[in-house]
Amino acid sequence: MSGSELEFQTIYDTYQPRILRYLARLVGEPEAEDLAQEVFVKISRRLTTFRGESKVSTWVYRIASNAATDRIRTASFRQDAELGWLDDLNEPEDKDAWTGEEAPSLEQQLMRKEMYDCFLDYVKRLPPNYRTVVVLSELEQLPNNEIAEILGLSLETVKIRLHRGRTRLLRELKAHCKAEDWL
Repeated sequence: MSGSELEFQTIYDTYQPRILRYLARLVGEPEAEDLAQEVFVKISRRLTTFRGESKVSTWVYRIASNAATDRIRTASFRQDAELGWLDDLNEPEDKDAWTGEEAPSLEQQLMRKEMYDCFLDYVKRLPPNYRTVVVLSELEQLPNNEIAEILGLSLETVKIRLHRGRTRLLRELKAHCKAEDWL
């Protein structure tokens, strides 16, 4: 393998699971697999042009974000979305990733799943510009400055969209998801 093939393989191995999860949250599970492959084809083709002016993660997420935005704008995607493609988003794991403790009781698991499903249901209802920053911040745990760089926005714009997205999401969660039990 050449140096660029090794470098691509490292990028793919490092970011593929994260990008797949990120895309699934933006465009839904059925679209995410194909879109992730398109993203990594673009990364492979553009790897020689990466100038290193940003972190590799920022560059990878930007390519993925642009691909998701392009997909969301298509008429066929909007038609599929109306038919409910986002119902099968990833669910949280039952084991604590930090402590490795055993799974909670069945009742706790059901409550957690219900809350998570409700949360994701209202995340998917956010307008795309709010949904993207909320997913990057809340689910991907990226800092605002990196989100700004990924999306090609100013830090202020990211902060405004994040505030508005969170406000709208919180309002919906409180009204429909028994948020007082878990917020």
